[in-house]
Amino acid sequence: MLGGFLEGHSQALLIKVLVLTLAAVVAFAVRLFAVIRFESVIHEFDPYFNYRTTKYLTEEGFYNFHNWFDDKAWYPLGRIIGGTIYPGLMVTSAFIFKILHYLNFTIDIREICVFLAPLFSGFTVFVTYLLTKEVQNDGAGLIAAAFIAIVPGYISRSVAGSYDNEAIAIFCMLFTYYLWIKSVKTGSILWAAFCSLAYFYMVSSWGGYVFLINLIPLHVLVLMITGRFSHRVYIAYSVVYSMGTVLSMQIPFVGFQPILTSEHMGALGVFGLCQIVAFAQWMKSKMPEEKFQVVFRSVLLVVGFTAATLLVVATFLQKIAPWTGRFYSLLDPSYAKNNIPIIASVSEHQPTAWSSFYFDLQLLVFLFPAGLYYCFKNLSDQNIFIIMYGVTSIYFSGVMVRLMLVLAPVMCILGGIATNGIISGYMKNIEEKPDTKETKATTQPQKSKRERTSDNNYPFKSEIAHLVIGMITIFLVSYVFHCTWVTSEAYSSPSIVLAARGGGGGRVIFDDFREAYYWLRQNTHEDAKIMSWWDYGYQITAMANRTVLVDNNTWNNTHISRVGQAMASPEDHAYEIMHELDVDYVLVIFGGVTGYSSDDINKFLWMVRIGGSTPEGAHIKESDYFTKSGEYRVDKEASSTMKNCLMYKLCYYRFGQVYTEGGQAMGYDRVRRAEIGNKDFELEHLEEAYTTEHWIVRIYRVKKPNNRGV
Repeated sequence: MLGGFLEGHSQALLIKVLVLTLAAVVAFAVRLFAVIRFESVIHEFDPYFNYRTTKYLTEEGFYNFHNWFDDKAWYPLGRIIGGTIYPGLMVTSAFIFKILHYLNFTIDIREICVFLAPLFSGFTVFVTYLLTKEVQNDGAGLIAAAFIAIVPGYISRSVAGSYDNEAIAIFCMLFTYYLWIKSVKTGSILWAAFCSLAYFYMVSSWGGYVFLINLIPLHVLVLMITGRFSHRVYIAYSVVYSMGTVLSMQIPFVGFQPILTSEHMGALGVFGLCQIVAFAQWMKSKMPEEKFQVVFRSVLLVVGFTAATLLVVATFLQKIAPWTGRFYSLLDPSYAKNNIPIIASVSEHQPTAWSSFYFDLQLLVFLFPAGLYYCFKNLSDQNIFIIMYGVTSIYFSGVMVRLMLVLAPVMCILGGIATNGIISGYMKNIEEKPDTKETKATTQPQKSKRERTSDNNYPFKSEIAHLVIGMITIFLVSYVFHCTWVTSEAYSSPSIVLAARGGGGGRVIFDDFREAYYWLRQNTHEDAKIMSWWDYGYQITAMANRTVLVDNNTWNNTHISRVGQAMASPEDHAYEIMHELDVDYVLVIFGGVTGYSSDDINKFLWMVRIGGSTPEGAHIKESDYFTKSGEYRVDKEASSTMKNCLMYKLCYYRFGQVYTEGGQAMGYDRVRRAEIGNKDFELEHLEEAYTTEHWIVRIYRVKKPNNRGV
């Protein structure tokens, strides 16, 4: 019997390992579409900065990397790299690079950067299984692992070439949650210490660690309120908070924020509350109930009043920094638009459309409430955590589309719990084969009258069970097809290499970005300063190796505002600003020829808003760029301010002499679906230096001022 038991468990373990390995392989494979369809290329914007810094780390070493002053960014200010980034992503890639080279695998650091996100998505499959298994059971864990392997909401940030912080951050986040659940269930200092180390890795990798350090304390607080606070929870949180906070402060970019900023005060407050509750429980065991109530209320009143006073005083003296603009925008979606346009201008910070939830999650949208039901049905400390994770993440993902990435894992976990609960529940109702029933009838006593009555009250239970299992199977198959289609169509084309369908149905490739950056690298002086909107700063620095005024770090609103003022001003005034900033070339993105909608004309109103948000740009009014009827247009109805600003002229220079679409006049903008209103103009202070094949990138040289007296 023992041999059969061990053999059965070995087979079950083997099946689990095979399923998880297959899911991890699938997760890795589906994220390689971008490499298969194009080439091994890094895409988006932030990944180029990350690649550039990782390359510097591997070539120059950690010490030089930590003390690197980058003079090619934010001219003339520069940027201290080591103190302004989360280094976890770079250190991870460099570590893998060193290990592979030690084993004589001579792979370039670029290839590691390209494939890092798919690799960690495979690791995420395993940690999702472990977390769901701790919350529910093995079956739910396997289904959740299969869900997260192909869910589009996670694939969107983990395809090959998407070398951003989120590439490893989701793995770090789920691993920290898994170790937190283990700590709470066991009350082990060792598990809590491991959780602190995982949290440290998360802090080093992504600014989203703030979500963790608020969710975990909130979990502890809810356990207190519901009467579930125990010695295990006290040990777990005390170790995780104290050790995790000390470790997180070792990241230069984080520094003393965990004890000086409002985003971290909740965790500190819960830590203090834990000590009070634990002390109260100890006192209660040492004295009579009446005396305990008097002492406890007195201590609670004194400590609470003192803590509140210190918090108010510290905030008033500015010892505790207020919430950041990004944090305020999570609580009030209109805050950034009304107060900080630089935050609102980022597409990732926009509210999520309802259709995006179905597009990125599909079946999981409907399984989510069912998963919550099963968690409430068997309420436990770990189930409460998953419930809170799900509810908070679905709110934040609705406020900011970027946080769909945080929602996707818990959707897969709750979806796995729901699917497992439904299948296991109905599988019990599937009747056995007739011959099996006859055999059992001869060996087992007849059913009791009560059992027969119960069966009669539930007619066709086998047929209904078959129907439900069949429907679930169909839904799961449709989920696979949906995820494959979304990955192929929406998340497998790198933004730096654009693709479209030609008139004959064939694929047309637009490689204008790399073409323009290569031209800058080969045809401009190595000290040339390039002015563009901040979106393209990282790419210009990394691919063209040229100095930029602003980039995607967006840390200096005043400097970005100055660039926005130049773009929104008439050429004469813009030339004064460019001369002040020592600009040599101006780069703009224009989609009017090809129909590329993410161009600078469509982003221009954000330049106006940001340019007018500082005292130097007070003369720039957004209303001046609209028609009398309040429309944003580029045709003859456009306002004179719009038609004469620098951005309009740089995008539409010589465009009035170009046919773009059959049956339309020259100068027809295929994005705005209008014929431009200002065709015949010349540039006085700038000259066209280079325009790419499809006119997507246009580069202008800033003329030097004339000698005095000439």
